[in-house]
This record gives sequence, C-alpha cells and structure tokens, in this order.
Amino acid sequence: MQQPTVLILGGTGTFGGRLARLLAEDDRISLVVAGRSRAAAEAFCRTLAARGPLRAAAIDRNGALEPVLRDMAPDIVVDASGPFQAYGDEPYRVVKACLALGICYLDLADGSDFVQGIATLDAEACRRGVFILSGASTFPALSTAVVRALSQGWTRVRSITSGIAPSPHVDLGRNVIGAIASYAGKKVLLVRDGSAATGRGLIEARRFTVGAPGMLPLKSRRFALADVPDLRMAKTLWPGLQTIWVGVGTLPEATHRGLSALAWLVRLGMMRSLSALAPLFYRVARQVRWGEHRGGMFVAVTGDDARGARIARAWHLIAEGDDGPFVPAMAAAALIAKVVAGSPPARGARAALEELSLEDFTAQFARRNIRTGTWTRMPAALPLYRRFFSDAWETLPQPIRALHDGVARARGVAQVERGTGILARLAAAIIGFPKAGKDVPVEVAFSARDGRETWTRTFAGRSFSSEQFEGRGRSAGLLCERFGPLTFGLAMTIEGDRLRLIVRRWSAFGVKLPFFLAPRGESYESVEAARFRFHVEIGFPWTGPIVRYRGWLVPA
Repeated sequence: MQQPTVLILGGTGTFGGRLARLLAEDDRISLVVAGRSRAAAEAFCRTLAARGPLRAAAIDRNGALEPVLRDMAPDIVVDASGPFQAYGDEPYRVVKACLALGICYLDLADGSDFVQGIATLDAEACRRGVFILSGASTFPALSTAVVRALSQGWTRVRSITSGIAPSPHVDLGRNVIGAIASYAGKKVLLVRDGSAATGRGLIEARRFTVGAPGMLPLKSRRFALADVPDLRMAKTLWPGLQTIWVGVGTLPEATHRGLSALAWLVRLGMMRSLSALAPLFYRVARQVRWGEHRGGMFVAVTGDDARGARIARAWHLIAEGDDGPFVPAMAAAALIAKVVAGSPPARGARAALEELSLEDFTAQFARRNIRTGTWTRMPAALPLYRRFFSDAWETLPQPIRALHDGVARARGVAQVERGTGILARLAAAIIGFPKAGKDVPVEVAFSARDGRETWTRTFAGRSFSSEQFEGRGRSAGLLCERFGPLTFGLAMTIEGDRLRLIVRRWSAFGVKLPFFLAPRGESYESVEAARFRFHVEIGFPWTGPIVRYRGWLVPA
C-alpha cells in the first residue's frame, strides 16, 4: 500500500497525540488527526513537523460515522479515544463503520471485555478482506511480545507478572483515569493455580522495583491490580500458565493508596463504581505531581526450559522524561510501518496478541530516550556481582569483571584525602577510614558466604570492612553495603567503561533515614591502561567531605 491514509480518532489526546507524532516522522504516510474540535486538531497539527501530507478533522465517534469515513476514505482508522471500558451498548460502532466501508482498523484499547470481544467480528472482517486489531498498545501487544522473547525455547510458561509505572509528571489523560476508575474495586478475571479466578481491581497490591541491570532503577513502587486483556487471554497463548498478575504503579504513593482505599467502597457495595469521581481524580493527578520524572514497565516470567529446568527471567523498560507516553502508541506505529513496508497483518478481527515481535518495538524505542534490559535468575553459588548484573555482566569491562568474579585478594596503590572538619574526622575514626597519604599500599580481601561478600580494605596496615548483598523489598534492584549499623542501597549503573555507584537509600539499625541527609560523593570503578581503578568519595551534608580514596588494584 503506497502512502496509506491513516485517520487517528482521539489524535489530539495523550496517546493518540503521541501516535500522531510517531507517524508524522514517516513521509510514506498521509495522516489525518481527528478530535472533537477542529480548532484543537488544527492547533495540534501545527505542532507537528510532518514529513508527509497532514490534515486536521473534527469527528464525533458517537455521531454518524459512515458518511464521514466515506468522504475521508482512509485506508486505516486508529481509535485512540477511549475509555474503551465505557463504550456502552454499542462498543464496536467505529469498528462496524470501518467494516461496512472495507477500512482496516486498529485501536489502543486495554479494556479486557472490549479486546476479547473483537473476535466476534472475525468472519465479517475476513469477508471484507480487512484486518481489525484490538489492543495494539502496551497491553497486550507489547507485553505478549516480551513474554514470547523471554520464553523462547521453553517448553512451558508457568507464571507472568507485569506492571506499568508512569511518570507522575506526565498527563495520563482523562480517558486513562476514567478507565482505571471504571474497574476500581470490581472483580477482575485472572488466572491463579492454573484456573480462572478473580481479584479486585486496585485493591490487591504488590511492591516492585523497575530497572534493568546496569541502569538507574526507578524507586520502589506499590503496584495495584489492573484490568488488562492479558489476564484473560494469556492462557490461550500459554496453556500451561498457572498464574498471571498485572499492576499499575502510580505516584505519589499517597494518592495511589487513597484510590485503593476508595476502591473498597465499591468492593463493599457502598458505591456501584468510581467512574463518577474520575473527573476529580484527573484534577488531583494534574495538581499532585511528586516524584522523579521517569516511567517504566516490567514483565517477569517463570517456566521450564528445553531440559525441563525451572528458569526465571524479567524484562524491564525505563523511559526518561516525557518519552513514557510514547510506549502505548508504539504497537500501532509498528503495525502501520508493516503495512507501509508491504507486510500488512492477515485479514480478520482479533486481539493484537501475536502480530509483533519485541524486535519490532526495539526500533521504536531507539528513537526515544527509552532503555530496556533483562534479568535471568542466576545460581546462588555464583559471585555476587555476576548474579547482580545478570544479563548485563558481559557489558562490563574485563578488568572490572575480573576483580568481581571470585577473586580472593587484590593489591594496589591508592591516594587518600581526609576531611578536616571535626565531625568528618570523628566519622572517619569510627568507621576506620585510612589516613591521608600518597602512594599508600592497599590490599582488599574478599570473602563470600551465603550469597554475601565481606570486603576488608587495608591501607598501609589500617583496615576497615563492609558487607555487600543484594537488596530486597524496597531496596530490590540495589546493591546494599553495610558499614556497622549503617546500610546503603546503591544503584550500580554501567556508563561506557565506568561502573558508577549511586546512593538511593540508607538506614541505621534497619530504620530508613531521610534521603536529604544521605552521604554525597562521586564513586565509580573504571579502567585505565587495562587496569582496574577505583574512585570513592564519602561525605555527608552535615559533615562535609570525610574521605576520598582512589587508585588501582590487580588480582593477587
């Protein structure tokens, strides 16, 4: 199909607008952006640096659609309006208008009933020779593509756990908030213990940390059960599936917990639905925007490999700044790219469960500040750092890997600088930090036990020790280091040939301490002249610099 005309309903909205921006970059597409207001659609189009033909339109999806679509003659209609959970007694009126005119159709639906029910139109779609795909969005199109990639070569997928964590600084849109409110407190169909079961939307909650190895993770978030098509349809793809759970983790956590509390009103029969409160929730979400301007997603699976061994893998995505809302639009963009390339989806009406591979999304991610990575559960007998970095282990420079791969002892030379303040000197004396000096001989002894490592650093005969281990709970995804009663949760980020250590949490005697009082300083491992080098700075806002030591080590 040469230069297909793509009409986006809801093209000025949060996700429809992102899809328009993605498609506007392709000069092979003629784009029509439709909203309920022509003036708003025209204003939005002026913000697009479209490489192909572009025009604005005003379309009411609840009005007479067939005459409008007949006049506009699009090749593909994308419904990005929603909320699909609230389409009423005629949920497929847009789809049926497309079928009547022989127009292909995609949508960004995440409503379970809507996406599952699209298959009732399969015979008519086949007769008309068009494709009708529902759920061309994060769930289920991207999520199922990830599960297929993670489980390649497996004989069975046993469990799927996934979640989406949007940035609190991104406008989710009225329709997304409306969709969430529509199922809050209500029964959500899913799979438990291999059988159909129910949970309660936004009431069931779990805590996860999103972040691939070698990347700065999001801070630990509370995820509440979301109603997405995967919960019902994944078992059709993986019959051996025993458990599936999908959550949404919004910030601030106080408002997230407040919404969960209100969901209990529906659960207890005191309200039929929270949909009437959706406008209020939307206003609050626009005003209360605390937390880091980053979003993410994860998909974790367990199953059996070709040898029958149990295996666990997880895929994580981090989207920086305003790039997160592009992710739900990328499945539709990738499908349209296939049409332009001459490989359109097969005719028929169905959920977009198997139309795209993870590689199709990778090309989309590369155009934005979006990074992904995978974890594979490693045997407990492996060295701590090899387990911690998992699939990213081989991306570390060889001298850094060599020092963390079961070495018992390393020796080298360091330069040490000490803080001069009274509190800094007191802190250094309590911990046992080395005295200032140049060309100070240094030796580090590593001992491992029960999956943890004890590091004993000796500078010119003066020693101090710390214990390192993988974080759990709110410190999941972090490497924890304990100095006496103080424990620091460290993000370990790979940046070229440098491994940076970034303090993300700290506690004393197991009690979390305020982060604004946490230690400061640049700390990293690097390679110079093919040799391992270290650089450690430690200081507090209330002490000033305590110690800085840097130098090189070689395995002994």
